[in-house]
Amino acid sequence: MTNEEYKNMSVREFTKAAGRYESNHAGIYEMCKKDYPDILEELEKEAFSDLLDAGCGPAPMISLLAEKYPERHYTGLDLTPAMIEQAKMKQIPNAEFVVGDCENFPFEENAFDAIICSNSFHHYPNPQAFFDSVKRCLRPGGRLILRDVTSENKFLLWFMDKIELPIANLCGHGDVKIATRETVMECCKKSGLKVEKFEIRKGMRMHCVVIKI
Repeated sequence: MTNEEYKNMSVREFTKAAGRYESNHAGIYEMCKKDYPDILEELEKEAFSDLLDAGCGPAPMISLLAEKYPERHYTGLDLTPAMIEQAKMKQIPNAEFVVGDCENFPFEENAFDAIICSNSFHHYPNPQAFFDSVKRCLRPGGRLILRDVTSENKFLLWFMDKIELPIANLCGHGDVKIATRETVMECCKKSGLKVEKFEIRKGMRMHCVVIKI
């Protein structure tokens, strides 16, 4: 499939999922909720004033963050209009929500001192473009906290990329490719970003922290 075909499939998938994404019957989207404590813990290590949630969905992370840090400013970006509609309905103070592409952030340079991305990265056909956008829009010293599924088991990666994800595509899911340590390291190097931390935590969860020097 082309990049646009993947993106259109993701929009259709998440348009259907928008209304139930945060319910107790969210199916595979339940795994996203498990990322929240790790992201919150990481954000508490460094002060921030302007945060972007890339692939924000209906803004569950921004909701939590706004309760904890109501004086900060938040921006949510998502390719699916229905997700942004759900986010806006929450009327979160100091938050704005934008329909847009995470491979081409529609924001000014140095707009944010923190960017988070949870369980969205494997939907990006061009991961290099995502990191290039991160580099452009992060302020010097700002951090990206990236969470997604990964593995260092080569057979498992092959199985997911060649068998599991194509089946998911047939079922209407816009999953593109499982990110690896090598992919992240190479993209960050090309973008001029520094990988501060790359861990594989319980449940095959990538926990990656990237800094703009």
